[in-house]
Amino acid sequence: MTTTGIERWWSGGESVPLVVAGVRREVFVARAGSGPVMTLLHGFPSSSYDWAKAAPALAAHHTLLMPDFLGFGASEKPAGHDYSIHEQADLVVALWQHEAVHSTHLVAHDYGTTVAQELLARRADASLTTEITSLTLLNGGIYPELHRPEPGQSALLDPETGPRLSASLNAELLAAALAPTFAEDYDPGTDVARMWQGLSREDGHLHAHRLIRYITDRAAHRDRWVDAMEASDPPKAFIWGLLDPISGAHMAERIAERMPDATLDALANVGHWPPLEAPQRVAALILAAVARLEVRRHRPRRH
Repeated sequence: MTTTGIERWWSGGESVPLVVAGVRREVFVARAGSGPVMTLLHGFPSSSYDWAKAAPALAAHHTLLMPDFLGFGASEKPAGHDYSIHEQADLVVALWQHEAVHSTHLVAHDYGTTVAQELLARRADASLTTEITSLTLLNGGIYPELHRPEPGQSALLDPETGPRLSASLNAELLAAALAPTFAEDYDPGTDVARMWQGLSREDGHLHAHRLIRYITDRAAHRDRWVDAMEASDPPKAFIWGLLDPISGAHMAERIAERMPDATLDALANVGHWPPLEAPQRVAALILAAVARLEVRRHRPRRH
């Protein structure tokens, strides 16, 4: 039997026991590299495997921590559970404590960008003990009012339709739902197949209508999360696929308008999934953003 890339990914990581919101959970964590810590947060409905193509280049300069959020990939998937962004932020904090991480560069995509915004809000209210030295965000609904969900997302969010859709979800339906989110000239077949492996592991797809509630969380906590993100510190970079129908060029325009001091790298031929569609370019842009920050941090201050 041939081992797939995501199975090798799982075998190379480990299940870490973390106390999340007062409950012991088994959380999958992939690690790689050495050097300053970089934490990478994945999107919906995928997993840390989203970073597999970019990880080798990043790991040449950084110690990478790449968890699967609760309910995703190889992490625990409690049934009947009310998944929330706050809980996923608790998971990241618990991981940092477990790994004794005192500072980290934070990189996040899609669902992960919202988790990152909650972590920034905790940083702003001085409840976060790990220092976020830089933030790099990739295509996500960081301004909820601009987020344009695909029909499948809206159907999952519906209280009546959602559970039925989760129960009938399969690899073919997932591929059809995600196809419009990739650039037209990119073949996402293998990527989506791996997403399905991660989502359906231990029947996790049956909880998809619960995982999608992050869209509701975004609306409820919009001001807290946007205010924290728009603050001048920590330094921020944005790597944005402009062909993304969900959070693409229209979101990039708002970023440029509201955060003109941040670096914005626009990827004209990339859709919603920069780490999958353009992994080498994305890795280079992440490393360049971090390098700019390091130069600025070590530059002598003028008196």
